[in-house]
Amino acid sequence: MGAFLSAFTVFLVGGVPIVVVLGLSALCYVFFNDQAQLIAAFPQRMVAGVDQFVLLTVPLFILAGNLMNAGSITEKIIRFCLVLVGRFRGGLAMVNVLASMLFAGVSGSATADSAALGSVLIPGMKKAGYDPEYAAALTAVSSVIGPIIPPSIQMIVFAVLSGTSVAGLFLAGIIPGVLIGLGLMAHAVWVSHKRNYPREEASSGKEIVEATRAAWPALVLPLIILGGILSGIFTPTEAAAVASLYALFISWAIYRTLTWKSLIKVLYETSVISSVILLVVAMASIISFVFSIEQVPQQVVSAMLEISDNKYAILAMITVGLLILGALIEPIGALILVVPVLIEIGGVIELDPLHLGVIVVLNLVIGLATPPMGLCLFIVCSIAKLPIESVARASMPLLGICFMVLLLITLVPDLVLFLPNLFNY
Repeated sequence: MGAFLSAFTVFLVGGVPIVVVLGLSALCYVFFNDQAQLIAAFPQRMVAGVDQFVLLTVPLFILAGNLMNAGSITEKIIRFCLVLVGRFRGGLAMVNVLASMLFAGVSGSATADSAALGSVLIPGMKKAGYDPEYAAALTAVSSVIGPIIPPSIQMIVFAVLSGTSVAGLFLAGIIPGVLIGLGLMAHAVWVSHKRNYPREEASSGKEIVEATRAAWPALVLPLIILGGILSGIFTPTEAAAVASLYALFISWAIYRTLTWKSLIKVLYETSVISSVILLVVAMASIISFVFSIEQVPQQVVSAMLEISDNKYAILAMITVGLLILGALIEPIGALILVVPVLIEIGGVIELDPLHLGVIVVLNLVIGLATPPMGLCLFIVCSIAKLPIESVARASMPLLGICFMVLLLITLVPDLVLFLPNLFNY
């Protein structure tokens, strides 16, 4: 196992893409352990890893999100949020967070959230008198909500790797996502009063009606997804297909902003993103194969139990490890490495798989807004044209809110399990 870990560290530090790191590390393992015959099993493992019906949800949800973006959904969601909360001091900061919460139900991606909303809100907040560092930091951290509120690509991947219910994970993420959003909005109000940030003009009743009429076709998409799954009308995979068709319909027929040129671009981008994710998942099967040979999950569990057999001490060790890993590796790659081990640990400490899934995903997506490798930080810094150091400093209090919610849902499982239990998942 030393050969695998050494190769993994060297390639990762060398800047090699995570999917290549996983494959090369597995090859190093078999060669340095004189088990080259195992290479013949790698293609079969890769095919078996992606030959799962539920994984069809990944390209379909990505397609739905890209279609909604091409249909100018970002501007309509922002306008809707603005007429609701823009009249309060720091209204644009609240719009930033509220738009992230609503956008999360469309894209399920933190990077898509930070790029789409950041390109509109960061310049707008700077023009209105907000500190540029605060505007960028708020956009990066609020985008963490994207993979928590359903749909979520990361939760789908966790479900595939662990055998957990996709619908159950989607339900389990709603309350934690809302708690993060409410915490960030409360902080935005406090900061806005402290720094005397401006408030927007109150919208008239006519403006509220017009903004709602323009945004409602997009806002009902999460309800269609969850409602269809929970009512038993369709499976999560069928829900993703329905979401894609619905997004195509409203972008083409209602908003009329989707052209043939933009549709081709959407299909191309969806193909590229989906291929990368599914290739990483394929590599996951090889890594799981290596881990099973070396009995890594069992060894890690034994090592942790030697340190402490207290459930909360183990959860603390898991949290610290995941936060560090999430700051260094993007979430899907990290999930592949840790889920086989964590499922074993979760079984030992009698942790509900849905509870574990939300803890793991939230830990890892916080890393997207955490230096040194936080992808969302790089995206907002590029939009705002600011050094990452200044934005990272401004994001610390906001990340503190995410940590508080993480601690809360870890210690109070009912916050995660209430909705799954209510719907018998």
